[in-house]
Amino acid sequence: MSAIGPFPEPVPGSKPAASPALTADQQAKYEQLLTEVRTWDSESTPLNDDERIWLTRECLLRYLRATKWNSTQASTRLRSTLTWRREFGTDGFTSDYVSPENATGKQVILGFDKEGRTCLYLLPQNQNTKPGPKQVEHLVYSLERAIDIHPPGQETIALLIDFRNTGASGTPGLGIAKQCLDVLQSHYPERLGRALLTHLPWYVTTFLKLIYPFVDPVTKSKIKTNEPLINHVPTSQLMKVSGGEVDFKYDHSIYWPALDKLATERRQQRKERWQKAGKLIGESEIYLWGGDAASVGGGVTADTATNGTQQRSSMEKVPVAEA
Repeated sequence: MSAIGPFPEPVPGSKPAASPALTADQQAKYEQLLTEVRTWDSESTPLNDDERIWLTRECLLRYLRATKWNSTQASTRLRSTLTWRREFGTDGFTSDYVSPENATGKQVILGFDKEGRTCLYLLPQNQNTKPGPKQVEHLVYSLERAIDIHPPGQETIALLIDFRNTGASGTPGLGIAKQCLDVLQSHYPERLGRALLTHLPWYVTTFLKLIYPFVDPVTKSKIKTNEPLINHVPTSQLMKVSGGEVDFKYDHSIYWPALDKLATERRQQRKERWQKAGKLIGESEIYLWGGDAASVGGGVTADTATNGTQQRSSMEKVPVAEA
């Protein structure tokens, strides 16, 4: 099988484990945080729609888990991320703006792992730009697109970092690496499901030793080195060079607009569901991503909020794979 664009769905059976039910104490802390966050709408700088839809039930729970259920710390970190997203311009990066960074395919979203996580490949052998702020923007753009297309009920992504054929010049500078790590740990808590690092040359191993002191213990526990990727990703959605069946050839003129089209359509569908359910802060991500949960407010379901024909046609138009 050859692939020219991102896969829109995981293989059947690849799905996340169900989230455990909240304890009574956890539910109380969630409700406390939700009540506070909803007051932010009345502040001197009110939330815009992109921020309000981002503040989902699961988003608040991720920050609570990341702070070990300390609602005060979770609120502080949420505010910090909102400020960062505004200043960094997260919601304003366009495909055209980021396009030059990925002209050689150094970051590729392709397929899903066995638990339905979007697979984001980082391929430093395809590095084409000098270290700078735009490399950080590129990573953030890729993270946002990976989140856009993950299946309902999934909250984490899989990073697949393949150092095959990477020279020393392909290793990011320590400053850029620390920036990217800070973004991941500070502003995407509980988003990394696993990081699979393969084909590590000695100088990358040395580089990782310099970075590890800045990596929190939870993140470290998710990093695996030189494990066969077929243990984690179905072969039908895994690149041949990594042991799978997909003969992936990166063609920027085809892949890049296909990714943008798929992600844009998924965001539009989420926005329509959110609007039809009352535009609530604290909405269910399962509902927003088209799953079988009802909205938290009016009991709207994804089926009634989004035209099913539109969903099917959007998938059919994305150039995914050729037999």
